[in-house]
Amino acid sequence: PRCSPALLIFIPFRVAQPAGMYYTTEFLNQLCDLWEMRGSGLTNMHGATGDIVLLGTTTPQLEEFYFELTHKMNNDLGGSGSNLRTPASCLGDSRCEWACYDAQELCYQMTQEYQDELHRPAFPYKFKFKFDGCPNGCVASIARSDMSFIGTWRDDIRIDQEAVAAYVGGEIQPNGGAHAGKDWGAFDIEKEVIDLCPTECMWMEDGKLKINDRECTRCMHCLNVMPRALRIGNDRGLSILVGAKAPILDGAQMGSLLVPFVKVEDPYDEIKEIIEGIWEWWDGRRQEPRASW
Repeated sequence: PRCSPALLIFIPFRVAQPAGMYYTTEFLNQLCDLWEMRGSGLTNMHGATGDIVLLGTTTPQLEEFYFELTHKMNNDLGGSGSNLRTPASCLGDSRCEWACYDAQELCYQMTQEYQDELHRPAFPYKFKFKFDGCPNGCVASIARSDMSFIGTWRDDIRIDQEAVAAYVGGEIQPNGGAHAGKDWGAFDIEKEVIDLCPTECMWMEDGKLKINDRECTRCMHCLNVMPRALRIGNDRGLSILVGAKAPILDGAQMGSLLVPFVKVEDPYDEIKEIIEGIWEWWDGRRQEPRASW
């Protein structure tokens, strides 16, 4: 403390991020100016939960910063401690062609619905939501949240056989042209798609691609490689998984499937019923969620 008195009190702030982490430059300029005035000026964009983490201020500045954040910037604190942490989502169908539900809207609605759980720690341990619009998992919900909401579909993958033939014939570049610029050789659908299917549910028959959709695990590899030939199904919703955990004692644990499919429809009563049922079961168990499950 004698050498670095500024470190004697170094309180971090968590600020709730918008769904999909969309910002205006006006908002970011306001936030940085406010934090330079009220804190250290150091930021972490973003924390593991998704929050904007503002690193280091003193006790007298806490209420001053909070007042300006809420009253002048129309923002709020993120979750911290043994409570619901700030829900986070991917870009969803605002930009992504694979989104199976509006991840940003669901994230926003759950954030508004559970403000009390987010701001007033009452749980035995922290609890995280994350919302992935599709199985590509751009916010890694299956690995980094206690309750994962991952977009899926329950009908068949749509196949454009003419586009499949165009990929095989080299008329369309695979992976959306992501590997252009080097000579990787001709596209080999057997080697680069079919043989990499984890459940071996794909094959070529008479020049046409066939898929046994009952065995598809939604790994998304074939759709990512051939986006103009394969599209997600039309009957869309989400799967709910629980129990993911970062490595501490037993190593990393990915979420386990709890609800294979639920439609995502306002006012989201089915989803809320599942969430609140889990919390009611967990209530009073003085341990983290993974240990309870």
